[in-house]
Amino acid sequence: MKLGFTAAEEAFRAECADWLNGQMAGEFADIKGIATLTEKAERRKEWEQQLGAHGWSCIGWPKAWGGRGASLAEQVIFAEEYARAGVPGRVNHIGIELAGPTILAFGTEEQKARFLPDIAAGKTIFCQGFSEPGAGSDLASVRTKGRLDGDEWVVDGQKIWTSLAHISDWIFVVTRTEEGSKGPKGLTFLMMEIDQPGIEIRPIRQINGDAEFNETFFTEARCPADSLIGAVGDGWKIAMGLLSFERGVSTLGQQMAFRNELDAIIAAAKANGRAADPLIRQRLAKAEIGLRLMRYGALRMLSNSDHSKVDGAALTYKIQWASWRRTLGELAMDVLGQAGEVTDNAHYEWDMLPNLFLYSRADTIYGGTNQIQRNLIAERGLGLPREMRGDSK
Repeated sequence: MKLGFTAAEEAFRAECADWLNGQMAGEFADIKGIATLTEKAERRKEWEQQLGAHGWSCIGWPKAWGGRGASLAEQVIFAEEYARAGVPGRVNHIGIELAGPTILAFGTEEQKARFLPDIAAGKTIFCQGFSEPGAGSDLASVRTKGRLDGDEWVVDGQKIWTSLAHISDWIFVVTRTEEGSKGPKGLTFLMMEIDQPGIEIRPIRQINGDAEFNETFFTEARCPADSLIGAVGDGWKIAMGLLSFERGVSTLGQQMAFRNELDAIIAAAKANGRAADPLIRQRLAKAEIGLRLMRYGALRMLSNSDHSKVDGAALTYKIQWASWRRTLGELAMDVLGQAGEVTDNAHYEWDMLPNLFLYSRADTIYGGTNQIQRNLIAERGLGLPREMRGDSK
């Protein structure tokens, strides 16, 4: 495991930082520090295109598809400097981190040529159609159906928690295409244009006032027959491959954002005198230790070159950071005291730390609840017997 960077890599860091800081102090100064995913969505789409125009959108991709062919270390560096510069989260995170790598790994050459350049250029925004009202973390229980009608797939059903669907151009959808199938069998992975009569999007208002998530309804929605990734019935394999990309280099950028949040809590504690409280100081120290341990764990996970084996660090990372950040949000409110419960801003426009507390309540739910993560650790990591399912005899 490499914990340091070479002189050339540090020079690359300086190049990244100079460009990002210049953008945040110049043309895109108005989006710096935005905490929610929906604020100034159109401006952030323009930012996606700015990244693409300058070759910074997906630097780890092959050059042929709009990337830079950057090394793992360079990808880590860019992710860290992106967060350090106060740049807001990517509105095309799903396209860059999930859809694009999935198409690279499993798509045809025609699909790569069709989708990858526009994703890299910030012209095509993707969202994810996995969860359903009765199939949250248990993806194998999806009921959304797809059937072939001539040279088109016809899809009927409902997805939920589809982040940023209301500003997206395409959605990838796991559908049940084999009548009577159960569990992971009979699923197919489709890509569909959102702007069509058969797709309806309804926003879900969150506790922090944001509406990042949506319900997405499919009523005879259509896509061409060649819009599937892999083969008919390969949906489970493709979906699991996609989810394996979720614990990529962006984890280090995520941790830099956590660093900014912890620093803001420390600054608030010093400003209002709570730093003199020994219990608060102890909790701040524990948060600092936890953040450093997460960094070492992420570096170890990314340094694992043997992808044929189950990576214990990858299995434990989500539950680790989600639990840590939820506790960090509670610490933020304890440091702020009553001042964290009121705001001079407009309705539901919270400052950074109250928003951290509210949003972090969901961290242990989305992307696989803590309970589901513990099952994965037990079954895939430790090889323990599978949990009894509802249809088990």
